[in-house]
Amino acid sequence: MLTKRIIPCLDIKNGRTVKGVNFVDLRDAGDPVELAAKYAETGADELVFLDISATEERRKTLADLVLRVAEKINIPFTVGGGISSVEDVDILLQNGADKVSINSSAVKNPQLINNLAAKFGSQCVVVAIDAKQIEGKWTVHLVGGKVPTELDLFEWAREVEQRGAGEILFTSMDHDGTKNGFADEALAKLSGMLNIPIIASGGAGTMQHFTDTFKNGKSDAALAASVFHFHEIDIPELKHELKKQNIPVRI
Repeated sequence: MLTKRIIPCLDIKNGRTVKGVNFVDLRDAGDPVELAAKYAETGADELVFLDISATEERRKTLADLVLRVAEKINIPFTVGGGISSVEDVDILLQNGADKVSINSSAVKNPQLINNLAAKFGSQCVVVAIDAKQIEGKWTVHLVGGKVPTELDLFEWAREVEQRGAGEILFTSMDHDGTKNGFADEALAKLSGMLNIPIIASGGAGTMQHFTDTFKNGKSDAALAASVFHFHEIDIPELKHELKKQNIPVRI
């Protein structure tokens, strides 16, 4: 049985790690390279870096950060934020990233998923989907959750898989930063209909929430930010608890 993965997420703005609630009210959470090294040492299975600042210098700054992180850690890491071309991905992978995450650019240009999968392989293409429930329907949002689309979460997820994505990172905007648990019902539906791994994101607050998303949400990995950054949950303790619950994890 494949082990379940624990993935700290580092939202990057102006070279610093930040964290908010429901995608707003950002506060500083530290230096991303130092945090990355600490997480690699304490048992994180992978890391995700999302650059949420959109400056002209962003691409070069992000590539430099990726290089600095790659020198410090020995676990896979995914980089996202403003990636919109094969060239963007080429630079990040050359600098040491293992995977890239695309979100708004995939919705605006779905062919990008096909192009990236064809050039770099599905295993390094993660499509991030941010969605919230509107009148009972999970609606995909763009630009850090600010712009609603007409897309249905499940229809878009199926298309993403068909186009060659290797993984889906699903963030429930309704749950993000609330620490009330992951959107396990939606996650279970995604896992049941797709053949690629699903990463749960948005809502981690307790160790039980991780147990729940692996058991009830059928998630392949669970991503969280503030509970790790601010030492509310310790990854080694979390993994021992998951193991006690008969959830396969790498210790």
